[in-house]
Amino acid sequence: MLRIQCPCCGARDHDEFRYGGDAARIRPAHDDPDFEAWYRYVYVRDNQPGPHLEYWQHVMGCRQWLIVQRDTRNHLIHAVSFARKSTP
Repeated sequence: MLRIQCPCCGARDHDEFRYGGDAARIRPAHDDPDFEAWYRYVYVRDNQPGPHLEYWQHVMGCRQWLIVQRDTRNHLIHAVSFARKSTP
């Protein structure tokens, strides 16, 4: 069972959270007209095994957005921090 250590609420089951996507991706500027940059941002993924930064929201708790560093090979969580205080 995957448990996430929320900085506000403590260890909770992952069912209390909503996955929010890849936290390591860099979004193109809002007014960037480059179609290829937007295409790569939205659709292209490497899916490399190993440590990965992810956004998760604690929807059944404090409602905070978090950045979770999770190893995709074994689902081991290495670190959890507030998304508003971190820069991936």
